[in-house]
Amino acid sequence: MQRRSLARVGVVAVAGVLVGGCTSAAEKSQTPELEARGTVLTTVKPARQDLTNQISLSGKVEIDPVFGIVAPVGGEIRYLNKQPSKTPATRPMWVASVWNDGVPRRVEIPKDSTFAGRLMEDRADVTAGMPVVSAKHSGYGIVAEIDSAQAYRVSGSVQTVRGQIKNGPGPFPCTALGTIAALPAGTIPEPPPPSADPTPQLSGAVPPQAVVKDPSLGGGSSDSSGSSGSDATGMRLVCTPPEEIKLINGAAVTLDVVTAKASHVLVLPVEAVAGVQGHGKVDVVGPDRTRKTVDVTLGITDGKVVEIRKGLRGDETIAVPGPDLPTAAPNPDQGGSGAPG
Repeated sequence: MQRRSLARVGVVAVAGVLVGGCTSAAEKSQTPELEARGTVLTTVKPARQDLTNQISLSGKVEIDPVFGIVAPVGGEIRYLNKQPSKTPATRPMWVASVWNDGVPRRVEIPKDSTFAGRLMEDRADVTAGMPVVSAKHSGYGIVAEIDSAQAYRVSGSVQTVRGQIKNGPGPFPCTALGTIAALPAGTIPEPPPPSADPTPQLSGAVPPQAVVKDPSLGGGSSDSSGSSGSDATGMRLVCTPPEEIKLINGAAVTLDVVTAKASHVLVLPVEAVAGVQGHGKVDVVGPDRTRKTVDVTLGITDGKVVEIRKGLRGDETIAVPGPDLPTAAPNPDQGGSGAPG
C-alpha cells in the first residue's frame, strides 16, 4: 500500500515538471508579427551603375499641332508686333526678346511653323525655361499627352525620341519641337489703331503706330489684348518624323523617350527614398538598428532606382521602405480633413 502511494506521488511530481516546462517555453516564445514598432526588417546598400531615364509614351498623329517655346534666360519678355500668319516660316522667325542685364536674347519659332500666340503679358518677368510663345507646326506631327505620374521624369531636356506607328512604319527618329510644359491660353495682339493726329506730338512721345518700328529694340507694344490665340494644353510632347515616313491623321504611335543618361552613379531603389525629384530623404540604419533620417539630393531615375547625387558616402545601410512624409495637420475649418484652406 505504501509503495502504491509513493508511485502516485512520483507520477504527480513528473507531470508537474512537464507542465511547468511547457508553460516556461510558451512564455519565452515570440510571434514575429509582434516586433516593436519601428524595427528595421529590410535594408539595402547603395550601389553604382549606369542609368538611363527612358520612358514610353502613347501618342497619335495630328495635323498642325501646337507647341511652346520657352524663355532662353530669366528677365523681362518684350514681344514684337507679330500677327498670326497662315504661311509657315521658311527660316526661324524672331517673335520676342528676353532682356537680362540690358542684353536681349531672341525668342524664335522654328521653320515650318507659324506664330500662334503670346503666353505672357508683354514686359512681364519670366524665368529660364518658362513657356512664353506658342507656335503651330504646319502639317503632320506626333503628339503624346503626358500625365502627372510621368511629368517629372520628362520635365528635363529630351535627348532622343524614337517612334513606332501601330501596324505601320518604324521605329524611326522623331525630332522634338519646343517644350513639353503645359501651355496656358495665349493671346494675339490686335494691330495698333492708326493715330488720329499724324503730326508729331510736342511732348516727344512716340505715336502708337511707331512702337517697335526698329527691330533692334527688341521691344513690343504693351497692349496684349485681342482675340483668343492658342488654347490651353496639358503637358505634351510634340515631335516630327522624317519626311519619308507616311503618316495618317489619328494613327496610334508609341514613343520611346530618353531624357538623360548617367554613368557609374550612386543609386538606391525608389522604395528606399522619399521623393523622386530634386531633394529627398532616406533612413540610415545604425549598428544598433536605429534609424536616422538624412536629406539627399536626387538625380535621374529609371523607375526602379534613383540617382543619389549628394548626402551619402555609399557605404551606409539604408532602410526599406524609406521614411514617410509628414501628414498635413488637421484643419479645424475643414472638419479635420487636413485639406488646405
